[in-house]
Amino acid sequence: MKIKKLTLSPFQENTYVVWDEETSEAIIIDPSCLSENEEAELKTVITENNLNVKYLFNTHGHLDHIFGNAFVKETFNPIHYAPEIDMPLFDRAVEQAEGFGLTMKVSPKPDKYFDESIPLYIGKTEIKFLFTPGHTPGEFCILFPTENICISGDVLFKESIGRTDLWQGNYNTLMNSIKTKLLVLPEETIIYPGHGESSTIKYEIEHNPFLN
Repeated sequence: MKIKKLTLSPFQENTYVVWDEETSEAIIIDPSCLSENEEAELKTVITENNLNVKYLFNTHGHLDHIFGNAFVKETFNPIHYAPEIDMPLFDRAVEQAEGFGLTMKVSPKPDKYFDESIPLYIGKTEIKFLFTPGHTPGEFCILFPTENICISGDVLFKESIGRTDLWQGNYNTLMNSIKTKLLVLPEETIIYPGHGESSTIKYEIEHNPFLN
């Protein structure tokens, strides 16, 4: 499995392209492309690697994680998964973007909603969904258990955690999500967060001030 990170939009959000090398099946996670240049940058990753975009995942509904949904759906037509509980955020995203002086395309409605019981694959690579609310009420992390890789959205960052002062954020809920869903993963698991650098579960257990 390969991962490509693109840091896009004024929010400096990490957009991930994840693919299976044998089959070239790919997932685009949290596309934040807001300009034509950023859309072209994302498209170049897909075309240069001859990828078949099978899925579009949004870990949660904050606008910086869904800026590029319309472009991805229109261009590659993947199956779109997102958290059902976060749909009010999707519905208000254009209005919120205008509040920042930004113009975004209306995100399409997801084709399906995340569920921890759903088994998905790209090639032979298993995908698991971890329900990790707190930053938003519906957020999910994306786990690739055989690869020891977790896309942690805005739940867990290198030496930090997600904000809980936004709509329906809850600090205690977030900490419970981190402790019961992420810190129980193998220590060598690499986390790829929605902002900033990657890390590992072991490093966060030892160095994250919110966990000590």
